[in-house]
Amino acid sequence: MKKILFLFLIVLFLGANNSFAQDSEQKFQGFNLEGYKDDGEKAWQVSGDTANIIGSKIELTNVNADVYDNEKINVVADKGILDQESGNMQLSKDVAITSQQGGQMLTDTLNWDRNEDLITTDDDIMISDEGFMITGTGLKAHPTLKDAEILQDVTVMVDTEKDKTKKSEKVIITSDGTMVINQAESYAVFNDNVKAVQGDQTLKADKMEIYFDSKKSTIKKIICIGNVEVVQGENRTYAQKAEYNAAEQKLILTGRPKLILLTEGDGGIATFGN
Repeated sequence: MKKILFLFLIVLFLGANNSFAQDSEQKFQGFNLEGYKDDGEKAWQVSGDTANIIGSKIELTNVNADVYDNEKINVVADKGILDQESGNMQLSKDVAITSQQGGQMLTDTLNWDRNEDLITTDDDIMISDEGFMITGTGLKAHPTLKDAEILQDVTVMVDTEKDKTKKSEKVIITSDGTMVINQAESYAVFNDNVKAVQGDQTLKADKMEIYFDSKKSTIKKIICIGNVEVVQGENRTYAQKAEYNAAEQKLILTGRPKLILLTEGDGGIATFGN
C-alpha cells in the first residue's frame, strides 16, 4: 500500500489566482487554462468542453486536469463547479484521479475545501495500485498532512508475493468502521469488526494497527487490540491483544491468552491458557 495516498499530491488549479468577470453570465467552448510556479515552471493545466461562468461560480464539463508536482497527476470528471471566491471545487460523475505511476482513485463525487485543506466524498471509492486495491464508502483526506480516513465498509486486498514466478496469495482485510491512513508516520488503523484473511488463516480483532517500513513497501508490525481471535484450520487462539513482529516472525499474545488445538485421540481437543 505504499502509494495509497498518491491523491495527496493534488494541489489542482483550485487555489489559482485566475478570475473572470462576474458581472454577467458567460460561456466558453473548448477552454484551456494553465498555471505556473514562481520559477516559471508549469504547475497545472486544465481543459474541458465548456466553462459556464455565473457570478463567482464556474461550471465546467468534461474536466481534464494535470497537476505537476513530484509526479504528474491527472484528474478527470464529467462535471465540475469552481467557486472563485472560496477556491473550493466540486467534481461529479465518473471522477478519476490517476498518478503517473499508475495508481488510481475512482468515485462519483469529490469535494475540495481550500481553507480546510480537506478532500471529501460520501460516495463509494476504489483506490488501486500495483499489488493492492481498497474499496469503501466515504473519504476524508488532508493533502498537506498526508492523512486520510475511509469511513466505513472497508475492504483491502493486498498481493503479498512480489515474485511473479511464484503463486500469489492475497491478504484480504475488512472492517465495518473507519480505516485511517497516515503516510507521514507510515501506519494504517482499521476499526470495528476487523478481519484479515490469508489462505486458511484468519485474524479477527476490534482494532488493527499496521506499521510499514520507511519506504512503505513492507509491513514491520501488526498490533491487534480487543477480542483477538486467530484461526488456522480447526485451531483457535484467543487474547485481548496480539502483536506480530514481521522481521522476527513472532506473535506475542497478552490479556488472558487461550489456545485450542484439534488433536488426534479420544479427546480430540487440547486447551492451553486461561
